[in-house]
Amino acid sequence: MQKRQLGRSGLEVSAIGLGCMGMSFGYGPPKDKQEMIPLIRAAFDRGVTFFDTAEVYGPFLNEELVGEALAPVRGQVAIATKFGFRFDPETGRQAGLDSRPEHVRKAVEASLKRLKTDTIDLLYQHRVDPQVPIEDVAGAVKDLIQQGKVRHFGLSEAGVPVIRRAHAVQPVAALQSEYSLWWREPEAEILPALEELGIGFVPFSPLGKGFLTGRIDEHTAFDSTDFRNTVPRFAPEARKANRALVDLLAGIAERKNATPAQVALAWLLARKPWIVPIPGTTKLARLEENLGALRLALSEADLREIGQAAERIPIQGARYPESSQRMINR
Repeated sequence: MQKRQLGRSGLEVSAIGLGCMGMSFGYGPPKDKQEMIPLIRAAFDRGVTFFDTAEVYGPFLNEELVGEALAPVRGQVAIATKFGFRFDPETGRQAGLDSRPEHVRKAVEASLKRLKTDTIDLLYQHRVDPQVPIEDVAGAVKDLIQQGKVRHFGLSEAGVPVIRRAHAVQPVAALQSEYSLWWREPEAEILPALEELGIGFVPFSPLGKGFLTGRIDEHTAFDSTDFRNTVPRFAPEARKANRALVDLLAGIAERKNATPAQVALAWLLARKPWIVPIPGTTKLARLEENLGALRLALSEADLREIGQAAERIPIQGARYPESSQRMINR
């Protein structure tokens, strides 16, 4: 397995990580834990050392799953989790943002127990909380790092001004935000700032929430609890229009004896040496397919062709419903 360093943090991980969210949250009912534990361990057996979870995935189910699955190999892997939401005490559901330092401390103590560990390798603020100065958030994580409960600090979907302010208090090891061939906004401001500051980048949804695999079209039916039902980009008419991007990837894949998903991941990996995508899956075959992207060599000509062709394809639909969009890139 190839390794990469997340910026100048010293945190070295597998070049592709595993996003575990979909095993418990977001894409329909939670999957059977007794099927997901072997899948997570199979990823480790194939060289994956970077696993992504969050307290809100479930809530709480995903951290428990990841903690149990990785307990036998805990010293050989890096676990990333996230704080930043409050939960309704009666329903247990997510009930808004909360990054107050006292809440961060409580969230970390709970995550440590669920993850069955003494230290969190990478702790992200899940979404920027406009009610709490980012300096206070970074300071709280700095204290946790000094206590040995956290190793590295990360941000998710933060804008450049917030990244700079946080980084001045406690060095940010990584930013996690959406990035793929169908969401290239980070290229304008985020990537240059990360390169300047020496911060790694962890793209989530590197396969466009499954769309770039080529296995979803306008006729695909999602489970009633699948959040993609609320995403404008996944409306049937948008999916039909956006197939043009999948067709582009499929044409490249056919020439390269690869799959569209592998081309999409290889393109991301070629962008910067400090980018580590975290595609998620609940199937062993898809895990192996995703890791196969590491063996796919794209030439400079290939990368230019893909990039230029993708720029000519107008992607239809917002990537989040309006209520979620308000919490992004603050």
